Amino acid sequence: MERQRSFSSTSTRFLLFAFTISSSLIFLVSLFTWVLKSNPSIHQDTHFQFNYSVFNLGGHKPITVESLSSFSSNSSAKHSKDTHFLKSENESGSGNFSVFKQIQIQENLGEVLEDGDSETESEEAPAPSMEDIEVETNETTEGDEGKWVYDESYPLYTNGSCPFIDEGFSCDTNGRRDRNYMKWKWQPQDCYFPRFNAAKMLDLIRGKRLVFVGDSINRNQWESMLCMLMAAVKDPKKVYETHGRRITKEKGNYSFKFVDHKCTVEYYVSHFLVHESKARIGQKRRPTLRINAIDHGSSRWKGADILVFNTAHWWSHYKTKAGINYYQEGNQVHPKLDVSVAFRKALMTWAAWVDRHINPGRTQVFFRNSAPSHFRGGQWNSGGHCMETTWPLNDTSGMEYPEKNRIVEDVILQMKTPVTLLNVTGLSAYRIDGHPSIYGKKPGTRYSSSIQDCSHWCLPGVPDTWNEILFFHFQLKQKSKYR
Repeated sequence: MERQRSFSSTSTRFLLFAFTISSSLIFLVSLFTWVLKSNPSIHQDTHFQFNYSVFNLGGHKPITVESLSSFSSNSSAKHSKDTHFLKSENESGSGNFSVFKQIQIQENLGEVLEDGDSETESEEAPAPSMEDIEVETNETTEGDEGKWVYDESYPLYTNGSCPFIDEGFSCDTNGRRDRNYMKWKWQPQDCYFPRFNAAKMLDLIRGKRLVFVGDSINRNQWESMLCMLMAAVKDPKKVYETHGRRITKEKGNYSFKFVDHKCTVEYYVSHFLVHESKARIGQKRRPTLRINAIDHGSSRWKGADILVFNTAHWWSHYKTKAGINYYQEGNQVHPKLDVSVAFRKALMTWAAWVDRHINPGRTQVFFRNSAPSHFRGGQWNSGGHCMETTWPLNDTSGMEYPEKNRIVEDVILQMKTPVTLLNVTGLSAYRIDGHPSIYGKKPGTRYSSSIQDCSHWCLPGVPDTWNEILFFHFQLKQKSKYR
């Protein structure tokens, strides 16, 4: 009897112990699950890949050097402790840089991607896969960091809907009959690229000055931005040039006011960003370029909320390339100076002006580097042509990364002011089909000259993509500000 009682007591204790252990395990699992759900950032997936980073350890805000280039860069960029510069897996210095692999605030990424979506879409709707897009279009042109995808929903505007395209860029009006060049969308690798939303862009620049400064390629981009914004303007009469000027190649300064949004979108011509002057050489006064003095029009750039700079294309012209009795510093005219040395000195003059006059708390600064030309069989003045090409290139591996791009990167890395470098060289290199060629002139005169334009871009066209990249950055900045 005692033995039976002892066995019963032992069984009861064992069952009680097992029940206690099981309850404890269930409680711990439940607690762990609750903690995960209440802290989604612990397991949140990101759409972006980070390969290498040098974070800001100094007193300044991080400088952002960003790129969409698929070219190889042979520069050995120095990493300053005051910079934020991300490279690809190739650590030797010959890496490819990607704008979408360089984002300063990881927490914002998921939210930024949704800003380009249609307002009717659910917040949690997945981004369309590349397979889905390719099935619809069945045509792609690949690059190392992305590809051009043929998209029937493009262009974002037409020559008829936008009154601001000047004669040189209005290829459709000037007689170009193939329209495929309008239909390509840039799709970066491994992430969703938000479509340009004109209404949201106007809200982002409400009450602000968006200013483009540079050569005619920047005028190309500025006209594109005007056209893209007009898609959200209800009354076209409420958009006008403040001085009553019509856009032509002859005039270089424009300011268009969007009345309902109290903002301006401006362009100021400056081929070199430094001062074009004259100096007495021997018995004559000759044109010079004062590489240690900022362009005298710089007073107009001050006070802008967004500045988009560029230069590079005029540095290949004969005078600048030869460098004989052309470059001036102070009262000294250099008898001979290499164009790369002069370009670096001029960029340092520009950088010093930005650091001295721009308040980074108010103004976003962008620098868009060179977009490639596609002359075949000669240069612009020696029979170079691109007329017969109506489809993007499949491969750009034979093209070298421009030395001037490397100089721009080096100079920006030394600046105190945060500057976002938009490296559109690589993605634009595929688009040999996007130039005006013989369609940069009025009908009836387009065949009268052997000179083709394989430097500028038709509108609608490639510069629209550059502005979609700007739109992406403005959204990112806004999310960062509110966070």
